[in-house]
Amino acid sequence: MRRTHLVVAVAAAGLLAAACAGGPAPVTQVVTPNAGATASHRTGPGSSSAGATPAPAASLGPGEGVVSVVAIDGYAEWGGVDPKVGWVGTFERETGCKVSLRYYDPRQEEKPGDFPPSSFDVISATPEVSGRLIDEGKAAPLNTALLHGYAKIPKRLRTLPSITRGGRTYGVPYVWATNEVLYDTGKVSPGGLESLFEDEGPVLLRDRPLSLADAALVLKARGAKIKDPFDLTDAQLDAAAALFTSDEDGRRAFWRDPVEVVQGFATGSVRLAQATPYHLDVLRRGNKPVRALPDRPVTGWADAWVMSAQAPHPSCAYKWLDFMMSADVQRKVSAWTGLAPANPEGCAGGARRICTDYRVGTSRAFRGVYFAVRPKAYDKWVERWSRVVS
Repeated sequence: MRRTHLVVAVAAAGLLAAACAGGPAPVTQVVTPNAGATASHRTGPGSSSAGATPAPAASLGPGEGVVSVVAIDGYAEWGGVDPKVGWVGTFERETGCKVSLRYYDPRQEEKPGDFPPSSFDVISATPEVSGRLIDEGKAAPLNTALLHGYAKIPKRLRTLPSITRGGRTYGVPYVWATNEVLYDTGKVSPGGLESLFEDEGPVLLRDRPLSLADAALVLKARGAKIKDPFDLTDAQLDAAAALFTSDEDGRRAFWRDPVEVVQGFATGSVRLAQATPYHLDVLRRGNKPVRALPDRPVTGWADAWVMSAQAPHPSCAYKWLDFMMSADVQRKVSAWTGLAPANPEGCAGGARRICTDYRVGTSRAFRGVYFAVRPKAYDKWVERWSRVVS
């Protein structure tokens, strides 16, 4: 989330001392570009047939002078909210590519999938969005040899199935996180991940269809033949959904805005929650008796920059991808969002503490983490989840 959003929420919850740079990024409606963006850009969802997937670019020509960027709020900043938090202007000055920027809400994931491929160059994509763009031929395979900072990203992130297909790479990892089980030590002593579904509430769970994968990990621990919690049979999917709907007393609730987690623990209205390591850090600095279960495995996700298969400005698009991997941008986006940087060299300044939260650069960073990928039967996941939260 934007830093100001987190500070206000923390102060309201009596945790002003915990306020710091960064916070899990919220998602917002599409907004107009900040001052400085080029005025002309094609907006509005629509349908388009991308045709055959193009081959990766062999080389790059001079920049076209403009790049059309579609971003999750907080992932491309001009410094309008905080002058210290801005990297879009630096990109323009260093590359000569003016940025035409618009934001989108990834919770409405059908919208970026519906953007005509010729209407944008790059998009910051969740696993759900990148999977759809790749499957529909709307994402371009990348020549990673043209990306100078690519090798600095850990192999685990570079080879995630959410951004790769058939030996080709379609996305550049940007930020990542894990889903942890947080609990109030004064109110509960949970046993494991199953506590989210078995212990007394109130419990907060993330409102996202892919949360069904967390229930699948519980089924796996109980002996179900599940290799990947994001690849379930219909019966397994039904069983995972049943764990969420087994709560007859309404002790489980669902959050979309990460501030709800902080407020819940701060006011004592929550005993357990599915949240991120950054939530834990904020609450601890607010002197709240909250801990995270040490158990693994857990689920996680990595958001990436994906290039359109019909990018109008491919050279500037590659410059954008390369710039987003730089240590300076990675440091700033991590400190601003509370998410782990894909490039460990970004673990400096305001991002240093966040990198510690996520164990970035250590052998434990990815241990026991199942990273999200758009399930093959994603529509079924959405349908089951709609029953859960209805």
